[in-house]
Amino acid sequence: MSSSGPSTSAASPPSAPALPGPRRAVYLKQLHQWHWISSAICLMAMLLFSITGFTLNHAAQIEAKPQVTRLTNAVPAALLPELQAYAEQHADAEAPVPAKLADWASGAFPVDLRGRSAEWSEEDAYIALPRPGGDAWLRIGLDGKAEYEKTDRGWISWLNDMHKGRNTGAVWSWFIDIFALACIIFCVTGFLILKYHAANRPSTWPVIGLGIVLPAVLALLFVH
Repeated sequence: MSSSGPSTSAASPPSAPALPGPRRAVYLKQLHQWHWISSAICLMAMLLFSITGFTLNHAAQIEAKPQVTRLTNAVPAALLPELQAYAEQHADAEAPVPAKLADWASGAFPVDLRGRSAEWSEEDAYIALPRPGGDAWLRIGLDGKAEYEKTDRGWISWLNDMHKGRNTGAVWSWFIDIFALACIIFCVTGFLILKYHAANRPSTWPVIGLGIVLPAVLALLFVH
């Protein structure tokens, strides 16, 4: 005899609790805010680094015609005794450029020797002056003859060195670090925004997977 009560079916497992509507809206709003702020911070630098990434990748095909500038001058006779005594004291060593000599050199050549060191010997003082997009040096002989040389490899080389942080100083190095952090925030917030919209965009995960797998496959197959 069958039971007269209502039929029962097997209970389905409880689904994972979804983020409540108001909380989800606030969370998405925060993600979008961080995403657009980080993209605004990255905009100009990302364009710069993208362009220089291309020029660095094709450095062999992009010809550079270095321009070399050479200048000579003579150290004032009043400075020679101090220069010679200082060189004798610091022979075969690296030591700061004396203040009086640095002041004279700044007026005689397009250089700023404040806080710079020189390689001292029994014959001269050699100051390396590396710079983005080129190179430079100043040699001050103990006989009073000074010569300066600057090599300029052009603005593309300058941009490439800025990309690499080569001889750019501490401030630009800090900027690269901040830019890298902003890029990480931009990418992570973009990924989380994609995750929340993935249900309505079936191609989201395949495209993300392709973006992750493709560089790894190319590196494994074609980079030796």
